[in-house]
Amino acid sequence: MQTQHTPDGCATCPIHNAGNLKKLGIDMSDWDYVVALAGNPNTGKSTVFNALTGLRQHTGNWPGKTVNRAEGGFSYADARYKLVDLPGTYSLLSTSLDEEVARDFILFGQPDVTIIVLDATRLERNLNLALQVLEITDRAVACLNLMDEAKRHGLTVDDRRLARDLGIPVVPTAARYGRGLPELLQAVHEVASGQTVCKPYRIKSESSAVQKAINQLVQQLQAAFPGLPNARWVALRLLDGDQSIIRAVRNGELGRLNAPAPQQTNRIELEVLV
Repeated sequence: MQTQHTPDGCATCPIHNAGNLKKLGIDMSDWDYVVALAGNPNTGKSTVFNALTGLRQHTGNWPGKTVNRAEGGFSYADARYKLVDLPGTYSLLSTSLDEEVARDFILFGQPDVTIIVLDATRLERNLNLALQVLEITDRAVACLNLMDEAKRHGLTVDDRRLARDLGIPVVPTAARYGRGLPELLQAVHEVASGQTVCKPYRIKSESSAVQKAINQLVQQLQAAFPGLPNARWVALRLLDGDQSIIRAVRNGELGRLNAPAPQQTNRIELEVLV
């Protein structure tokens, strides 16, 4: 697995953006870390959420959205973790409101850890979302769930090889039976506290022309939206023709969450896309 260990007490932890989380409706005043729970529908994500939070959870809507939100909490190694269950999605390409909510939380909230729940019986289908999450954040743990179903179907998953390929911890679980959850909590804690530094796999096969366009867009985005998290990912979405991102950049909405206080958000023209 492509991870390395650093001494305890990492000065950069936690890394979540409390101001942006508050705008997203998440109050971190009584919590040390925030963990996002992402995954495709029908991966057992809700079972993982319930198993980790027990009765310490409540539901509501995302601010200004009709999308349901569930959040809860747990304690581990003398630290308090808030767990936010993101809408089940197949991608983060913002073709639906659910995808937009999940994308914005990971991009702007900058959770200390994102747990990516994978269905061990349909791994190839789930990896699309996993790779998209890893384009945004380098703090993630893969929860390889439904291992009991995989075994029942005669499927074997090499979790160590998968961890090496993805560059993040991979923990096999059968959440409905509580199997693997102690190991999952340990992996989450080690990433959140900085003991484990992930080196996620990212595609680096862009041509020189695409790389030039990315660099040009990154400069424009950073100038228009100072402090924008992961401007490179936003640039890639613009080049891919993501209409929701294009609209958010042109009308200044992209700066709404990132602004420290209510203010006039900037706008930029996307000449590079013409």
